Amino acid sequence: MTTAFTPPGAGSPTEAHLLLVEDDEVIRNTVRMALERYGFTVSTAGDGLTGLEIFRERQPDLLLLDVMLPELDGIGLCRRVREFSLAPILMMSARGDSLDVVSGLEAGADDYVVKPCESAVLVARIRSLLRRASFTPVVRASRAEARGGAPEADGAAGSDTLVFGDLTIDTRGMEVRRAGEPLALTPTELRMLLEFAGSPGVVLERRTLLSRVWDHAWQGDTRVVDLHVQRLRAKIGAERIETVRGFGYKLRR
Repeated sequence: MTTAFTPPGAGSPTEAHLLLVEDDEVIRNTVRMALERYGFTVSTAGDGLTGLEIFRERQPDLLLLDVMLPELDGIGLCRRVREFSLAPILMMSARGDSLDVVSGLEAGADDYVVKPCESAVLVARIRSLLRRASFTPVVRASRAEARGGAPEADGAAGSDTLVFGDLTIDTRGMEVRRAGEPLALTPTELRMLLEFAGSPGVVLERRTLLSRVWDHAWQGDTRVVDLHVQRLRAKIGAERIETVRGFGYKLRR
């Protein structure tokens, strides 16, 4: 059963506890020392099964793992972690191979980087994921509310609750329900849904979503967006998010 994700404490994202799973000892130690210089607390593992055990015991704020691992590969580890945790997962791929990227994102990863990766870029991705996991949403008011009128019947059921068909979003409690049943969304999926809910019926381009949700104002890969839309559709209903070919996606009212 998937449990709710508890975001890092009130301090800086660099106070977070990270778990690094990498089988190459030289790379593992190099990355660990680089992350520790930025203020992170870093636990490490050299294979997938050990990584899974450490994750269960220490419950880190973020999992950073290589795709190619002995005992249990990165894809398998990602799937196992997603069975009980919504903590952010950042995957590392030596080749940036499309199959690795797609498989990792489908397994539940939030983002990926290609090795070798500069420390500053890696830290930027980690900080982005940690911010996403602990952010406070700002949901745009409906046109009726902006004019001082009552909330619209569908799309805004109150100042803290948005309703789209059988989908209910509590923006204060950070809870999403479908037909009354709670949904377990990762921080990335939740932030993406809130972006859609803030502009219902409006087409959001992939680059816009990449910038707002992943903070990738640079060299972003839109495959990340497409795979997360697929994951979100599987949870809230495929018909709820419409593809507008050549442009992007929009949330149906």
